[in-house]
Amino acid sequence: MRHFLISAVVLAALSATAATAGTVPTPPAGTEGLKIFTTGGQVIATFEGRDAGYSHILFLDNGDADFGNDLKLFDSASAITGSTAVVGTFAPGSELLFRLLVSDGNNYFSGPAARNYDTFAHASVQSNWKPGTTLVGFEDLPYGGDRDYNDLAFSFTNTVAPVPLPASLPLLAAGLAGFAALRRRKTA
Repeated sequence: MRHFLISAVVLAALSATAATAGTVPTPPAGTEGLKIFTTGGQVIATFEGRDAGYSHILFLDNGDADFGNDLKLFDSASAITGSTAVVGTFAPGSELLFRLLVSDGNNYFSGPAARNYDTFAHASVQSNWKPGTTLVGFEDLPYGGDRDYNDLAFSFTNTVAPVPLPASLPLLAAGLAGFAALRRRKTA
């Protein structure tokens, strides 16, 4: 009977974990490494959830080498989904740089891959996830990990990320320019 009771408790815990797995919102593919800019005014962060074995602390990075000056926003070990934090009030066009401290000691930054020691993008960003709200999902493993960007998710008001161009647009533009040049040469 005792083994049955222990098995039931373990199964209940696994079921609860499985029920929450996959519920963390993630930005769509192709939005990795984008910078986050304010549209002006007060920025509020909302903890949207996590799906990772590590715990994390999210900071607003002030851009210098002294991490002690960064604003702590959330600790995933104690944060409750839906909880909020005031990030601050910013002028339009200010870039917000977020730093994820992982319990294994690694720090990862939002924005371009070059900001991270492993030269991989660790944050994926979706503007207008909800009206006036940007969704940010972090990857907490080095060298891209599993690239699911659901290890830690936050949303921010009054922010926006540049819309990534589809990879085919620059190729199409180059082809049209070449076609126009060839046409001009034939008519001359």
